[in-house]
Amino acid sequence: MTLLFELTLTFYFISTILGIVELIKGSSATARGLIIFSSIGFLLHTIHVLFRFFESGYIPVTSMHEAASFFSWSMVFLFFIVEYRYKIGLLGAFVMPLIFIMMLSSSIYPREIKPLSPVLQSYWLGIHTILAFTGDAAFAMACGIGIMYLLQEYFVKKKKLGSLFHRLPSLQILDEINYRLITIGFPLLTLAIITGALWAESAWGSYWQWDPKEVWSLITWLIYALVLHVRLRAGWRGKRAAILSILGFIVVIITFFGVNLLLNSLHGFV
Repeated sequence: MTLLFELTLTFYFISTILGIVELIKGSSATARGLIIFSSIGFLLHTIHVLFRFFESGYIPVTSMHEAASFFSWSMVFLFFIVEYRYKIGLLGAFVMPLIFIMMLSSSIYPREIKPLSPVLQSYWLGIHTILAFTGDAAFAMACGIGIMYLLQEYFVKKKKLGSLFHRLPSLQILDEINYRLITIGFPLLTLAIITGALWAESAWGSYWQWDPKEVWSLITWLIYALVLHVRLRAGWRGKRAAILSILGFIVVIITFFGVNLLLNSLHGFV
C-alpha cells in the first residue's frame, strides 16, 4: 500500500507541475498530460483507498493520514466530473496544486491501520464522512473557480487580453459554475452536520456539545448559507461571490486541520 500511495503522490506532483506550465505557456500537450497523469494518479489512489478499506473493514477516514488522503481523492473525483461537464481546461492547473498539497500533508502522518474505537464502530461513520468530504470537495472546486474568476476579472479591468485570458472561461460562465458547485456542496454539508448530530446522540447522548469541530463546521455552514442568501436576495454575484467562495474554503481547511492539530476536540480522530 505504501508503494501505491507514493506513486499516487508522484503522479499528482507531475500533474501539478504540468498545471503550472499550462498557466505559463499553455499547449494541448500540457493540458492532455495533466489529464493523463492525474487520471493515472486517481486510479492508483482509488486502488490504495480500496486496499485500506478491505484490510481494515471500514472506510479509511479515521486518522489524519486517511482523512487527508480521502479528502484528496474526493477532490480529484469531483474535478473529473466538473471537467467532463464543463470542459474548463485550465481548472486542473488551479486545483491540482491544492490536491497535491493535501496528499503531501497526508504523507507526513502515521499510516498504520488501527482498530476502531468504540465510538467509530457505527454505520454513521461512512454516511457522515462521505457527505462531509464530498461537500468539502465541491467547495474546493468552487474555490478554484473563484480564483479563476478573480484572475479573469483582473485581465478584463486592466485590458491585458493575453493568451491566458483567451484560455480562461468567460466571467459569466465562471460565476455560474461557482454558484452551482456551492449549491451542491451546501446541502451535502447540511446533511453531514445532521448525520453528525444523530451520530453524536447515539454515541454521547447529546445531539450537540459545542465541540470545536462542531462549532467550526457550523461557521462553515453559515458562511456558505450567507453566500447563497446574498446571491439570491441581494444579487451578489461575480467578484463578491468569488471572494466568499475562497474565504469559505479557507474556513473548511481551518476546520479540517486547525481543529485537529490545535484544539482539544472529541473529533480529533479525523
